[in-house]
Amino acid sequence: MKAHRANAEPRWVRLLLTGIALGFLGLFLGLPLIAVFIEALAAGVPAYLAALADSEARHAIMLTLLIALIVLPFNILFGVAAAWAIARFEFRGKSLLVTLIDLPFAVSPVVAGMLFILLFGARGLFGPWLSDHDFRIIFAVPGMVLATMFITFPFVARELIPLMQSQGKDEEEAAVSLGASGWQMFWRVTLPNIKWGLLYGVILANARAMGEFGAVSVVSGHIRGETNTLPLHVEILYNEYNAVGAFAAASVLALLALVTLVAKSIVEWRMQKETEMLEASLPPEKTE
Repeated sequence: MKAHRANAEPRWVRLLLTGIALGFLGLFLGLPLIAVFIEALAAGVPAYLAALADSEARHAIMLTLLIALIVLPFNILFGVAAAWAIARFEFRGKSLLVTLIDLPFAVSPVVAGMLFILLFGARGLFGPWLSDHDFRIIFAVPGMVLATMFITFPFVARELIPLMQSQGKDEEEAAVSLGASGWQMFWRVTLPNIKWGLLYGVILANARAMGEFGAVSVVSGHIRGETNTLPLHVEILYNEYNAVGAFAAASVLALLALVTLVAKSIVEWRMQKETEMLEASLPPEKTE
């Protein structure tokens, strides 16, 4: 009874807290998004479409999507493998592996880009060998892919590790005891149990890959029509006082962000619905 009273806040308190949260979201999320589209359409729809039809803008959009498509399979592979190893096995260095997975969250993206310069730049550790074999990583697409991969690889693993730990391994052990092979167990037991968490992590990783600026900026070289992703294209146009072009490109990123939010909300809703259905299907606990 006391716990119920402690949680029964007055109506005005709930309304105040809700108003503060909505006001904060409107001020720091809603207004900037509205401002982006207003500025993008300030010169009219024809100018907006012309800015997006520009060859450099189209190349930036395609390069951004290409990098995301290359990075995501590696994120999925690493995320599932790391989560499975951490959630299912005990081994030396397990805590170190968990710490290393969180490393991109602690390191500045710019510092991450500098690390790749030190490794693969002209005067880097592997730079002379790469130069002798005429293979470019820095100031080329491979370096941008590596930088994006470093920044995004924790997202899938971080979504799956707690999920797989909470699910336990009883179903997998039961499948193996009934004669299932490792791949059969994975495809028919493990993957269906983690599919929504995996999709959630992929959505977050994809959003970060398309919007990454710091690390990619360091290793890209800002070569127009070659190594400019969409965020870098926005920066260049804005620095050249091309407001319509900059905000038109930024509006594409904003639309991608909104699509990501919608997809994220749908996945969260499906995860919650499946959890509720699973709990409802469980038999009630027997009371003495």
